Amino acid sequence: MKVTAKGTLVLTTIVLIFLTVMAALDFPFNWIFYVTVIGQTLLINTVYRILADDYNTDKTFEDFYEDYPHWKTS
Repeated sequence: MKVTAKGTLVLTTIVLIFLTVMAALDFPFNWIFYVTVIGQTLLINTVYRILADDYNTDKTFEDFYEDYPHWKTS
């Protein structure tokens, strides 16, 4: 099964949120340390996979923000 760049980002986010919860609940230091090392490794891997992802779009800087057109002034 191939994991996409977005899937890697979701996995990394879940691991780091889990790490935060573990630290708040006073888990043993060695567990927190190992999950921190795993989270840092996942973060580096995620950045690499996102930057190396073959993603194309037809949007340009002229499109500006999609949620609020820049030519409208209120």
